[in-house]
Amino acid sequence: MIGNLDLVTLQEFWWILIATLGALFLFLNFVQGGQTLLFDVAKTEDEKTLIVNSLGRKWELTFSTLVVFGGSIFAAFPKLYSTSFGGAYWVWTLILFSFIVQAVSYEYRKKPNNFLGQKGYEIFLLINGVVGVLLIGTAVGTFFTGANFKLNDYSFVTWTHSLRGLEAAFNYFNVSLGLFLVFNARVLGSQYLLNNLDFNSAPKLEGRLRKSAGMNFLIELIFLLVVLVSLLFMSGYGVAGSGQVELVSYKFANNLIANPLNIILLLAGLGLVIWSVYITKFKDANNGIWFGGAGTVLVGLVVFFLVGYNGSCIYPSLTHPQSSLTIYNASSTHYTLTVMTYVAFLIPFVIAYVVYVWRAMDLKKLSLDDLKEKAY
Repeated sequence: MIGNLDLVTLQEFWWILIATLGALFLFLNFVQGGQTLLFDVAKTEDEKTLIVNSLGRKWELTFSTLVVFGGSIFAAFPKLYSTSFGGAYWVWTLILFSFIVQAVSYEYRKKPNNFLGQKGYEIFLLINGVVGVLLIGTAVGTFFTGANFKLNDYSFVTWTHSLRGLEAAFNYFNVSLGLFLVFNARVLGSQYLLNNLDFNSAPKLEGRLRKSAGMNFLIELIFLLVVLVSLLFMSGYGVAGSGQVELVSYKFANNLIANPLNIILLLAGLGLVIWSVYITKFKDANNGIWFGGAGTVLVGLVVFFLVGYNGSCIYPSLTHPQSSLTIYNASSTHYTLTVMTYVAFLIPFVIAYVVYVWRAMDLKKLSLDDLKEKAY
């Protein structure tokens, strides 16, 4: 049955899967957000130890999802992968570096006689939580604002800016999207820790986490409004009936209206995020992470859907618009996508395993007594 699907259907199906992985990654950034709380919410060594070890149980999920996200793009949309990773390599190198130092930090933070000291590895965790997430948001922003590349007849990419992708950080929309993700991750990090920790050994930490969730949400809201208003009024690149790529006024507003599902998902996602902060801050609830996480996933899906469908370019070229990529000209062959779709049936089993392991880890809230033998 799958083998009988036409190429366009497979291309659109795989963009949905890519969007789902990207949206889940945004939710799992609660780990990165929690790491940034070490320097303003945690006031004692015990509190730092609790936070690091709570996040240390989940950091592999974020990194693994990022790897699977990149691998799926490589397999399903190889031209997008080669153009972005091959051209804007400085921004992706810095992103990967920030995740490498994260892994090293969890391994060596508590090792005796490490030459960087505990503080050095905590700074690495902060870098991963701020710089890593900010640059990811900036890179995703280029799906809307475009990048400086040109493709020849053999799809060889020529990058036309010396900063190799870092120039995206000078675009207000890209930076606003990145900062929105940073502060959203801090909100999710606070909510996750409230759900995961036993505060009997650190009673004052709970109150500071609730305050952090509220304050970071207010800052997040500013950048969210900038992103949403910009999307409603900005032009975007689309494919005309003649097959030529052209700049279209109010492109993303039109995309939003063209598919009512996008509006429903966006409003539902924003509503869930707001509700999660409300019950966390004013109702002393500890389950806000699940509402905030679900809301983040829904908003993330809308972000990817807006650039993937309705004749939009998923990676516009500012230098040579006709080099712009869509899900149709950047995808793998029909055979490759068909084989990958069969493999995709394994995804529910992987998700079920992750849920099982997560529940097994969190059957009991983490306390300092649990860390006497081994701690990150």
